[in-house]
Amino acid sequence: MRGLRRWWDDTAGGLPATFWYLWSGLLVNRAGAFAMLFLSLYLTAARGASESLAGAVVGAYGAGGAVGTLLGGVLADRWGRRATLLAAHLAAAGLMAALAFTRQLAVIALLAALVGVVHSMPSPAFVAAIVDVVPEERRSRAFNLQFWAFNLGMAVASLLAGVLAEASFVALFLVDAATTVAAAAVIAWKVPETLARRTEARDVPDPAGEVAGRGGHRRPGLHTALTDRVFLVFVGLTFVLAVLTMQTSTIMPLAMRADGLSPSAYGVVVALGGVLIVLGQLFVPRLIEPYRKATVLSVSTGLMALGFAALTFADDLPFYLGAAVVWTVGSMLAAPPNAQINADLAPPELRARYQSVFYLTFPAASFVAPALGGVSLQHLGERHWLVVGGLGLVAAVGHLLAGPPRERRVAAQRDRGAEKVTAGR
Repeated sequence: MRGLRRWWDDTAGGLPATFWYLWSGLLVNRAGAFAMLFLSLYLTAARGASESLAGAVVGAYGAGGAVGTLLGGVLADRWGRRATLLAAHLAAAGLMAALAFTRQLAVIALLAALVGVVHSMPSPAFVAAIVDVVPEERRSRAFNLQFWAFNLGMAVASLLAGVLAEASFVALFLVDAATTVAAAAVIAWKVPETLARRTEARDVPDPAGEVAGRGGHRRPGLHTALTDRVFLVFVGLTFVLAVLTMQTSTIMPLAMRADGLSPSAYGVVVALGGVLIVLGQLFVPRLIEPYRKATVLSVSTGLMALGFAALTFADDLPFYLGAAVVWTVGSMLAAPPNAQINADLAPPELRARYQSVFYLTFPAASFVAPALGGVSLQHLGERHWLVVGGLGLVAAVGHLLAGPPRERRVAAQRDRGAEKVTAGR
């Protein structure tokens, strides 16, 4: 009993109530975000669209997501986290309801793009709000729980989506809208605004240590994140991690088909990853706590690289399942330090903007992975997985090299924050 209590304290102890309301809103939102999983099927089966047109509409949703990520970051730093979350959730619910009853394909395409925008807007605001309310020493466990809730919600969404799609596509969209409203209700009821309105924000140090604002320098904004070299190196390494992760949903199904395996076998491999995350993610914080974040990211990226490189020799389901265990463990280890480093590097006044640039890696990877991966698989065959593994090992070394500059930057920002507190007394 004592060991269980200690495990719970290490995993979820000491987190403020606001975090748990944010966490609940995220879980409800993800568990109900299932309509877009079946968008292509809805377009072809119910609206008579061709496969190419359905792909274009789904692509519009993805393009909207890239726009929404940046927009959400800017608005969360200007309007506030709570206001951005509420606006995005309520807009998403309205658009989902409109999709349920729209018949014209052109209007559906427009609505899909707009849904992509509002679906991506909450991500920077959610993470910025978590950073606002969770003390620095507890953020790793908070981000670990966020990653766990996201995957648990997606697993629930996948199960519900299949049932609802068989019953009614209209019900699919309307239930999605209803759960989005439920998430908004949790936020409206229990989550206060966490963005601190600082009068001194007009004259704040940028990441290079210069003062921006009235002193003649350019005022900090989205451009600050886009020109922050230490941060962009970290974003680049995260992009490689995202490209590796996207192999499971883009290139691996093609490789499994070439090996004579059925779609159901692919489903088993994907399901295994989800089960491992749901069952094992809560044990990660205690496991990685003694180690430097750069070391954990290097090991996790290396595991993912080895898992995918092993597919060079895969030709049956057990081998694929074994490789999936390796790369899933890597992704589980990477989640908390990835989020925490991103939070540590961002100046407090630009937290959501930094988050938005960080989250752009995922839509970018969802484009690059299938576009280049398909060409690579066609021309290299099974050697494609050696290329993927090599890319991951390069990123693993990159984390070790980039770790010290990141740590010096974070320490400098922490010292400046301490000086401000001392000066304000």
